[in-house]
Amino acid sequence: MNREQKSQYVNNLKDLISNNPGILVYHYEGITVKDLEKLRSKMRESGGFLKITKNRITKIALKGSRAEKIEKFFQGPTAIACSKDPISLAKALVDFSRLNQKLKILGGLMDEKVLELNDVMHIATLPTLPEARAKIVGILATPAQKIASILLAPSLEIVNVLHAKNLKK
Repeated sequence: MNREQKSQYVNNLKDLISNNPGILVYHYEGITVKDLEKLRSKMRESGGFLKITKNRITKIALKGSRAEKIEKFFQGPTAIACSKDPISLAKALVDFSRLNQKLKILGGLMDEKVLELNDVMHIATLPTLPEARAKIVGILATPAQKIASILLAPSLEIVNVLHAKNLKK
């Protein structure tokens, strides 16, 4: 890479970091290209993407950004995963790391908070936004169904009594 290409690469990386509230850093050493492609497609499905970066250039891109705090994770063969939905990002990366022991999650950043490995594992257990919405709708719909059944219960009893009386005749 010449100087101009490096400058462009750093600017693209800065944009990537500033436009994604969820950033996870991981080691990919020993993972085959085929497995990395599987991970990439899984990330695309969850709205995220992967970028294998050079540590020195990444540290330059992190300077002065909100993600400067995660500079400590960039040692060894590192890559970053980014997404606008940090929960889906964590779920996808943790699921893949369970299947492929060579992928080592180091930590990351969610909005302004630095995440250690335990934090990432905990976030991966949270429901995604669509799952949370479905649960809320279910919770809100249940009381309405119960109210309707309570209000209809007296009229149903009257109808049942009348029906039973008609059967006796």
